[in-house]
Amino acid sequence: MNGKRKTENGKLDWLANWFEKIEPKGKWAWLESTYDAFHTFAFTPKTVTKSGSHVRDAVDSKRSIIVVVIALLPALLFGMWNIGHQWAIGSGQLAVGWLYEWWFGFLRMLPMIVVSYVVGLGIEFAFAQVRHHEVNEGFLATGLLIPMIVPVTTPLWQLALAVAFAVIIGKEVFGGSGMNFLNPALVARAFLFFSYPTHMSGDKVWVAADLWGSDAIAGATPMGELAAGMHPSASALDMLIGTIPGSTCETSVIAIALGALLLLFTGIASWRIMLSVFLGGGLMGLLFNAIGYNEYMQLPFYYHFLMGGFAFGAVFMATDPVTAAQTNTGKWIYGLLIGAFAVLLRVCNPAYPEGMMLSILFMNCMAPLIDHCVVAQNIKRRAKRAAIGKEAHNG
Repeated sequence: MNGKRKTENGKLDWLANWFEKIEPKGKWAWLESTYDAFHTFAFTPKTVTKSGSHVRDAVDSKRSIIVVVIALLPALLFGMWNIGHQWAIGSGQLAVGWLYEWWFGFLRMLPMIVVSYVVGLGIEFAFAQVRHHEVNEGFLATGLLIPMIVPVTTPLWQLALAVAFAVIIGKEVFGGSGMNFLNPALVARAFLFFSYPTHMSGDKVWVAADLWGSDAIAGATPMGELAAGMHPSASALDMLIGTIPGSTCETSVIAIALGALLLLFTGIASWRIMLSVFLGGGLMGLLFNAIGYNEYMQLPFYYHFLMGGFAFGAVFMATDPVTAAQTNTGKWIYGLLIGAFAVLLRVCNPAYPEGMMLSILFMNCMAPLIDHCVVAQNIKRRAKRAAIGKEAHNG
């Protein structure tokens, strides 16, 4: 058919033919990395293994990242509605309806998502071109995660700086996706927290006062109330559904659970890490319940799962396969410590009532050590069994 590419069922594939037509050659060959990024986004790579002991699968890393993006959609869509809902409550305009509330949140989040992707992917493409490497696909998820875990009132220029810092310092200096030891999205949030603390912490509700404004409506989040020594005014059901103030897409445990089910069903995320994070947080919460020194310690342990970014961090951050522990035993240890440290930081540090971000980043640093200890212990046990077997054979 005039040399044009065909699909497996014999029909002309106009998109594949278009990609072949625009493939950079000659003086444009230096754009191969950029071309390859878009081509492999639409099709599986043309270069595949032909021999050797390889497990072949149609799902490559780019497809895995797309599954993560799809899993984020329930929390993203709910977060957009909740932005508008909290604005309606704060401004006394509850009669506007849920569709207008969602549209309000969509218009607030859209510029943040655009800035995140433009800045982050721009840096990724630049590094790939300079290094003559393939464009890493990891930022497809990271670029969406960053706007989802920061306050909706974050100025766009601060968000751009945080994204640039996360991509360059948190990932590219270590070699790009797969080589970083810290979760890039949390690196961006940590950058904002320590550089611009007034925009990231305190007892202000993170709700824009108007569509394009950056001021927050006065009020207290559930975690802010606890830090002040008060019991949360929101009910457990409200926190489960997510109709409370907070970071843009971290409030609804139900929406997060829908994403978790998809990640677990597809095998993208580790159920060991996910479960152990909740176990660690629950055990630490029960320990503080036994002490019961203040309001925060007396809080039912399951409240920690419903507040702040605990559930979101357990599902989407702690399970990052690049920065998490790799051994099965190490995953249990890694998750248990993340959950325990998150609750410990919340209760014992009133100046920073969240805890999940620092807990995950700290355990990202400890993950290689955990795996090393687990592997070393396995080697010792196997050596001991081999020695016992040899003695029995000689005897």
